[in-house]
Amino acid sequence: MIASINPATGETLKTFEALSEREVDQKLECAATTFQTYRWTSFAEKAPLMIRAAEILETEKHELGRLMTLEMGKPIKAAEQEAEKCAWVCRYYAENAERHLADEVVSTNASKSYVRFQPLGPVLAVMPWNFPFWQVFRFAAPALMAGNVGLLKHSSNVPQCALAIEDIFRRAGFPEGAFQTLLIGSAEVQRVLEDKRVVAATLTGSEPAGRSVASIAGKQLKKTVLELGGSDAFIVMPSADLDEAVATGVRARTINNGQSCIAAKRFIVHQSIYEEFAQRFVRGMQNLRVGDPMDEQTEIGPLATEQILEDLHKQVAESVARSARVLTGGKKLNRPGNFYEPTVLSHIPEDTPAFCEEVFGPVALLFNAADLDDAIEVANHTPFGLGAAAWTNDAAEQARFVNELEAGCVFINGMVASDPRLPFGGIKNSGYGRELSEFGIREFVNIKTVWIK
Repeated sequence: MIASINPATGETLKTFEALSEREVDQKLECAATTFQTYRWTSFAEKAPLMIRAAEILETEKHELGRLMTLEMGKPIKAAEQEAEKCAWVCRYYAENAERHLADEVVSTNASKSYVRFQPLGPVLAVMPWNFPFWQVFRFAAPALMAGNVGLLKHSSNVPQCALAIEDIFRRAGFPEGAFQTLLIGSAEVQRVLEDKRVVAATLTGSEPAGRSVASIAGKQLKKTVLELGGSDAFIVMPSADLDEAVATGVRARTINNGQSCIAAKRFIVHQSIYEEFAQRFVRGMQNLRVGDPMDEQTEIGPLATEQILEDLHKQVAESVARSARVLTGGKKLNRPGNFYEPTVLSHIPEDTPAFCEEVFGPVALLFNAADLDDAIEVANHTPFGLGAAAWTNDAAEQARFVNELEAGCVFINGMVASDPRLPFGGIKNSGYGRELSEFGIREFVNIKTVWIK
């Protein structure tokens, strides 16, 4: 049984029967059959379908946003913005896919030589609950425009979102089998991924989930793209605009109720401004409005599941027991739903969960850096490498941060965010491969060399 549960109230909204093996097999066969014809569909034919998907997302953003909020608890305004961002990525690839995948001529000793990009086939997408539409569309838009077909295994706590996404592509005019949702449990992923009709996989999620999918796919010699956890650094130097850095830092830590891989998590502040930043930052966290995510004034809603709430509190409690200091928060809220106080920890020992692990929720970690070298060393002292932000108006410092921070993306004087025009992904334990931009659409294609004498 797959259940949709409102994290703000604990109410079970709807339940679904998981697909049987026979039903999954039928969907796989449908995907494989559809690919044989869809792969030859021209960009001129695919682009209007993708534009239509964007129009549906824009027109129905209120209903779709409400569905996201009900299933995983993000504030309603953020949910509606997520639908709009999905429309953006659809339009981006409708307008740019043909250019990104155009033949590239290469000068050799042949009379003609070039590189051609062709689709691979059915791609399995194992997606998380935290951005239940955006994570899917940033895979689906480039995959479908490249000529692949998609199979979605979404997180089991957002089944209504998963079915709604399939419905959007169907109503947009994509052929049956071009994009299908598989309502199955995690235990069924291996069987689907091992099926010969599935040619590749992409996963956004936890490090253990990524290792599992990569291991299964590796044994089958199937391509994978992994976007895993992050413990992003947010570095603040003396020349920074402190007002802007504090305001952006609070927003960067608490976006999506703090449940984002690229949320700023470790705030590394130069010692000369540490105390002032800490005071302002703590005050900003304390002033956040926590409450009903359906209320447009709410800034922090519930965590997506009770288990996530318990795991987060355990990380905080264990870290505090080992001498980390609580500057504000540190407790579950005494009310229905999975609510946690906006929290700030400082003086965090290296052997604590808060230091070593990804903290997924509205909990910020403060570090006092002696100088530029120390700030870079602390920032890189993590198994993750997804994103990093650095705040400084010193050109030399900016150059060093850009060059020396170990991350898939570095933002200077701004909040780390994904953008269809820019490649997105990480290094180290944050995964491999890239989504978005021309790099993302080229992940699941055959890069074919053509040489003609």
